[in-house]
Parts: sequence; C-alpha cells; structure tokens
Amino acid sequence: MEEKNIVLYGNIDDGPVVAVVVENETLWLSQRQMAELFNVSLTTINEHLKNVFESGELEQNSTIRNFRIVATNRKSYNVMHYNLDAIIAVGYRVNSIQATHFRQWATKVLKEYIIKGFALDDDRLKQAKTVLGKDYFQELLERVRSIRASEQRIWLQVTEIFKECSIDYDSHSLEARRFFATVQNRFHFAINNQTAAEIIHARADHTKPHMGLKTWSNSPEGRVNKSDTTIAKNYLDEKELKSLERSVNSYFDYIEGQIERKKNFSMLELRQSVDKFLAFNDLPVLEGNGQVSKKQAEEKAHKEYEIFNKTQPIGRDFKNFLNEVKKLKK
Repeated sequence: MEEKNIVLYGNIDDGPVVAVVVENETLWLSQRQMAELFNVSLTTINEHLKNVFESGELEQNSTIRNFRIVATNRKSYNVMHYNLDAIIAVGYRVNSIQATHFRQWATKVLKEYIIKGFALDDDRLKQAKTVLGKDYFQELLERVRSIRASEQRIWLQVTEIFKECSIDYDSHSLEARRFFATVQNRFHFAINNQTAAEIIHARADHTKPHMGLKTWSNSPEGRVNKSDTTIAKNYLDEKELKSLERSVNSYFDYIEGQIERKKNFSMLELRQSVDKFLAFNDLPVLEGNGQVSKKQAEEKAHKEYEIFNKTQPIGRDFKNFLNEVKKLKK
C-alpha cells in the first residue's frame, strides 16, 4: 500500500489535491475523503454509494477494500476505501460546485476521446509523472506503433503518401495497383521470408488451437470468424508482430521525412523506395510475387475453417448472449 498526494481532476492550479491510497493500479478513497473531494456531507456520499451498488452499476466486492490507516492519535484502524470506479460514479451523482467541476473535466476528457479516439494528459507524459506507480508512456508508444501498422491504417497512409509525394499519381493506374498489391507482402517477407499469402497458407491449420491464429476479432476467448483466417498478421506471434510494426513505422517515418524536404517521387520510384529501405536495413527483399497466390491462400484458410468451425465451443458465446438478454429484461 502506498499513499500519494495527487490532483484527481483538473490541473494543479484549480484541481483539488487529494491524499489517496494507491494499490493494484488504482486509487482508493474513504467516504470521508470523498466527502472532502466533492465538498458534501458524509451522509450524501453514503447515500450515493448505496444507490450505485443497489442499481447494479458497480459490484461491492470489486470496488471496496479495507486499509489499515494511522489516525492523528497514532492509533491504526481498518477503514473502508472505494476505488476509482466508485469515485467516478459518485462524482456523477453529487450536487455541489466541486462535483460540477469534476463533471465538466470528465465530460471534456470523454468528448475528446469520442471525437479524436484518444485523450492524453500531455504534461504527465512529458514529465514522466506516475500516479499509479507505473509509467505508461512505453505502452502508449507500442499501441501507436500497432495502430500505424494495422492493415487498414497502412492502406490509408500509403494512399496519402502516394497523393502527397508522387508527381504522376493516378489511383487507377497499373503502377498504383501494383504498389498497393505488393507493399504489405514486401514487409511480411522482410520479417518472415514469406509473403502474406504464404503465411496464411502455411499456418492455417484446423488441428491447432484457434486454427493457428495468435489474435482474431474476438480474441482471446471469443469465437474465430471466417474473416479472421485470411489476415496474415493474425498468424504472427508477438515477436514477429513487433518486428513488422517497427519496420512499417520506420518506413513511414522515412517517407514522411522525404515529404517534409519537398522531395517528389514518381510512382515507380516510390515502389522502389520500399526495396531500398528494406535493403538499407539489412532485411530480405522479395523478388517476384511469392510462391502462393492470394486466391490459393484464401481457399486453404476457408477449407481449414470449415473443419475447425465444427469444433469451436459455443458455451461462452451463449452465456454472453444470455447475460445481454437478462440486462434487456431489467
């Protein structure tokens, strides 16, 4: 157990500074501390917590813990504390000026998340500040790399790169189609010495757990869908995936640097830039289109899936369905 003074919401100039207990990557406050935080009575906090639990919004067992606290008389007592989930739930119920400030701050963060898809505490990340005993900056970097290297994001960025720096860009030209058809294959080959089609063809196996997939749309415990089996990245293990993500991101950084220096490429030169980049980084360069076609890979994956799908357990999915039905009935 660790005690810290933090600004729970707002900034150091206008946010209330609160002494909290930090444990298990969350923070904990007693009812008295919550009353001070939102500037209301202890009775009000107690009433709102009761409503939170009775309505089923939160479960008591997962949000309450007893911590031994040393009082001003130097005696220690077991005091019931509530985690961040409970603090937020109460903050949205309390009627006070400070609670209003909390809701304004929370709404601002939520709005930014909904509109942009992310919300960051820039100051904390820049200064490596930790609240819950852990610096999440490295995790943020890894997640950004993963997003940039996602298949949808790759296509979007490649399209934008073509438009930005190709002097003869034509989305309907043979050269453009050729580039789009081979760019991912070249990066897959650089990491695994196999094209995307070859990876799918070699690794799709109905006898293996999850048909050989390392990740899928409903992972880690949900059902494998047919569409999951024809995405090469889904078969890569963590080490392979990180290598692919780093290579793709490094290439985009390289091209973005070229754009900033106002360097223009023909579409042929842009396609060749991928091979130059890979060769410069001592990675194998794909010659030709590989030994397996996209059609062959998809046919193999679909054939394996037809067999595998008959053995997929449905218990968890059916249980989730029943839980959703129960919620609708309430």
